[in-house]
Amino acid sequence: MALAEPPSAAVLRITVAYSPRAGEVDLCEVQLPAGSRVSDALRASGLAERHPQLDLGNTALGVWGAFCGAEQVLRDRDRVEVYRPLLVDPKEARRRRQQQQRERAAAARKTKKR
Repeated sequence: MALAEPPSAAVLRITVAYSPRAGEVDLCEVQLPAGSRVSDALRASGLAERHPQLDLGNTALGVWGAFCGAEQVLRDRDRVEVYRPLLVDPKEARRRRQQQQRERAAAARKTKKR
């Protein structure tokens, strides 16, 4: 019985991840030659074709959660991430949620007293 050949070190298996909106993730696995860069993975993934509104030239990129540029060299099993811009500053969003909770609690107390 023949043993399976180990994968060639000359081929990188890369995952490209993009979340166009909350709760939705577009994952694409690509195989690239060794020495490939983030830009090569993005091109091979077809992400720009599936999401034409995405401006990859002005979008933040990362590998495993660490920001990087399009020219970053990849390693086998890297995960390239395309980050969408924040619509609201997280601190401001938290302040808004707290204010809404206070208003609901105050309204509930008023209706309870009646």
